[in-house]
Amino acid sequence: MSETPKWYVIHTYSGYENKVASSIMKAVENRKLYDLITDVTIPVETVREVKDGKTREVERKLFPGYVLVKMILTDESWYLVRNTRGCTGFVSPNSNKPLPLTDEEAAKWGANTRDVEIEISYQVGDSVRVCGGPFVDFIGVVDEIDVGQNRVHITIPVFGRETPVELELDQVEAVEG
Repeated sequence: MSETPKWYVIHTYSGYENKVASSIMKAVENRKLYDLITDVTIPVETVREVKDGKTREVERKLFPGYVLVKMILTDESWYLVRNTRGCTGFVSPNSNKPLPLTDEEAAKWGANTRDVEIEISYQVGDSVRVCGGPFVDFIGVVDEIDVGQNRVHITIPVFGRETPVELELDQVEAVEG
């Protein structure tokens, strides 16, 4: 038996991801198995969608039909997950002995393996150099920083005109001097 919880992938009926995740968490709550099953997540991404001239942010499932469960694998935790309504089983060569994801795989699947704190060396109004993306080596001025979305809005001169550009926080660096 493993002492630290690991991420496992379970397969669900399509469209049942939220129902399976909430059912597992409710069973954990009812049976007081907080120490065995610590987290259940559905990999999603936030996408901006333009519909009828209006922009809105929508969450889309990255892998429809799959749910991630962070748990210590025991007979009891395996049974609870495997017998949840809408769950078809663990994703593994042998569903009786599921294999955990590595930390790298879990991160790719969208699991919060560790909280990453972003440190930036610039602020609004500072001059920055673009070090990634299509505007590499352009110098611009920071207009807005959104740490939650990992975005920075800068204005750069393109063909003599000030052009607003949105980049990721690590695609710009402060200009010294």
